[in-house]
Amino acid sequence: MKNQPEKPVPQQGRRDRRTEERVHESSTSPERLPDPTHCPHCHAVFHHERWRWMAQPPAAHEAMCPACQRIRDHNPAGFLTLSGGFFADHQQEILNLARNEEATEKAEYPLHRIMDIEARTDGILITTTDIHLPRRIGEALHHAYRGDLEVHSVDEDRSLRVHWQRE
Repeated sequence: MKNQPEKPVPQQGRRDRRTEERVHESSTSPERLPDPTHCPHCHAVFHHERWRWMAQPPAAHEAMCPACQRIRDHNPAGFLTLSGGFFADHQQEILNLARNEEATEKAEYPLHRIMDIEARTDGILITTTDIHLPRRIGEALHHAYRGDLEVHSVDEDRSLRVHWQRE
């Protein structure tokens, strides 16, 4: 695995993700949300200081979640590029793996979503609402198919750029 970050990117465990998820939420929301708060777009609920999938509590406040805000504003946090001859030959299989990783991640973390999958002349660009999903998909691709994986953190934008390729 080729991992040459511009700045060190520590491996994230589940516990660290929750902390970073709260940081991400507060950075995109100007004020602290009341508990509980319901997103009218995706129906996630902010409860006990994190967004989760659950039934809407009675008398919940209503506000757009940070993921829906990013989608509305076309402001991705994660970028994953996929390229190479192997990718071209196995594109649908690889995109299915990416969607499966998203489904697994999103089941526990409602703010971790694929925003868009864009065809480019040299491959595919997948944009996400968070910084963890591109890494998770990239690592899953590297585990399943090998190839080269590069991870670049961009602290100024609080974004992550991941590139996977296999010739």
